[in-house]
Amino acid sequence: MVDLSDRGKALENEWFHKHEKELLRKARERREARLAKERDAEREKQKQLHFMKCPKCGGELAEVEHEGIKVDRCTSCHGVFFDAGELDELLLKKVDERRSFFRKLTGLFGA
Repeated sequence: MVDLSDRGKALENEWFHKHEKELLRKARERREARLAKERDAEREKQKQLHFMKCPKCGGELAEVEHEGIKVDRCTSCHGVFFDAGELDELLLKKVDERRSFFRKLTGLFGA
């Protein structure tokens, strides 16, 4: 024969177990959302600190267009930096066009 008080305790334990699982799941979701928001805020902060800054000297980068290709050029050290796909686009040009591009970019032989 089943003792009703044991059955009641078992049902009560099951109820608490189910609700604790739900509370833990909700707490985990809130924590993950908060962490994601903090990561996004930190990423944005880092972007603002480094956006259009020269990786070599920290100077300001200016976007310059040469023969249809936009490059980033440092206003301090005059380094030239390519964004994704820009170098590929340049390398697909003919040899003479590439030489002309680099000469104009570096200021050799006049612009």
